[in-house]
Amino acid sequence: MAEDSSYQSPLFASIDLGSNSFHMLVVRQVHGAIRVVSKVKRKIRLASGLDAGNNLSREAMERGWDCLRLFSEQLQDIPSENIRIVGTATLRIANNSSTFVRIAEEILGHKVEVISGLEEAQTIYQGVSWTSSGYGNRLVIDIGGASTEVILGEGVDVKVMNSMPLGCVTWLNRFFKDEILDEESFSEATAEAARIFSSIAEEYISLGWGICVGASGTVQALQEIIIAQGKSETVTLEKLYELRAKAIESGSLDNLKISGLEIDRLAVFPSGLAILIALFEVFKIKELVMAGGALREGLVYSMIAASNHLTGGVFGDAQLRTVNSMISRYQLDPEQGRRVEAVCMKIYEQLQIPWQLDDQYGRMILSRAAVLYELGLCIEYKKAPQHAAYIVENIDMPGFTLAQKLLLSALLYNQRDEFKLESLRRQHAVPFDTACCLVRILRFAIIMCIRRTEGTIPKFRFSVHDSVLRLTLPEGWLSSHYLRGAELENEVKTQSDFGWPTEIVERKSYDSRTELLLGSRSLSADDTRGLQAPDS
Repeated sequence: MAEDSSYQSPLFASIDLGSNSFHMLVVRQVHGAIRVVSKVKRKIRLASGLDAGNNLSREAMERGWDCLRLFSEQLQDIPSENIRIVGTATLRIANNSSTFVRIAEEILGHKVEVISGLEEAQTIYQGVSWTSSGYGNRLVIDIGGASTEVILGEGVDVKVMNSMPLGCVTWLNRFFKDEILDEESFSEATAEAARIFSSIAEEYISLGWGICVGASGTVQALQEIIIAQGKSETVTLEKLYELRAKAIESGSLDNLKISGLEIDRLAVFPSGLAILIALFEVFKIKELVMAGGALREGLVYSMIAASNHLTGGVFGDAQLRTVNSMISRYQLDPEQGRRVEAVCMKIYEQLQIPWQLDDQYGRMILSRAAVLYELGLCIEYKKAPQHAAYIVENIDMPGFTLAQKLLLSALLYNQRDEFKLESLRRQHAVPFDTACCLVRILRFAIIMCIRRTEGTIPKFRFSVHDSVLRLTLPEGWLSSHYLRGAELENEVKTQSDFGWPTEIVERKSYDSRTELLLGSRSLSADDTRGLQAPDS
């Protein structure tokens, strides 16, 4: 889809000179959202160049400078005020970091800031809050090469934050330098990490949190391994123990073969795993999901906010911001989406108890699917559901976890025509049976809104009788609304033939409380806030 070329927003770039990897992120604003223009990542393992006296070796510095020569060309066309370059733990520790920074600034042509551990933690949290959804307290974990940040906050506000002196590279050098993977090495690495984390855990645990998110390459790598094993994206202690057992069984890094483990993450896999296990055990974490952003995103969003004279809170909920951007970008009809959403939510409320719809965020994703159901029309009508599903799976959607994207994609794919159950089975955001229920709701809501006009939605009631889904309509409605009547009857037959008994009845008397009133408001944060469940 062609974009309006009359205005091109300026580019923004952030560079993270991390202890394990160097990253460059370049973005610009498109329809109120952030679009990634370029991402470059190189494994430098700067921390491995630290000697016993905390001096960086010339070899390690040369690796870093060589990487920065790659970055420098991209920066030449970006306004200097839109560039921020920061160094983290290793450059904080190294006695000769000034030597590295001086030459790095000559290569890049821009100032390099070596930020404190607390500033790093603060920026990581901002990156998470601006790219992830959820309400209530949020625990954020970032395992870097030489430091680990643990932050607790709500919305865009940090409540507690700490930067601890351990990371996957330093722990590799300390406990797995001989590349032997045995019970003793893992026990020592985990125990020492747990000792360090125990000094700060009490305050976090007393405040509590609703969701725990990981914001680093270490956690992402472990999650990718778990997904490759055919499990859901949620990281749990049980899954981490299974990975540790496989690592110990291999005996050494040379023999370690785990599906989903990329070769560039192999060396730091055991140390990162040991640290994350310690975090789970000390903080009593039940489950963890990946965040949509971290340090680099925090730097970028703070620059954009400053350039627009905004505060972090103005960015609002990341998921809603993404949805509104997609409505604009793909020229969707927001009023029609809101109508379908309102009907979906009414049906959901009527069926929540009989269908036992107690999942954590199925309702929220159903709401998003309703608003975005016409997404595939930007390509063509016939295969619009398939196109919509493809778009959702293959674009950046800040605020949505991978599991949520797969559920949203599956709902859009199944919005009409024959059911494609494999897509519903492939997602892990909600149980398969729940996903089927959400699809059935969405399909009925779309049919009821075919006329695309306010005031045309009938009074209706969905109920369940002996496992049969019953749609009750006012007497005579089907015959006086022939198109929608025919479509509803066809949908009833489709669902019944598929093994989900469904029927339509008409009644003279009607409970006025079931009337669905639709106004004329456009989609806003207030429209959906009460409908969202916390992220998981």
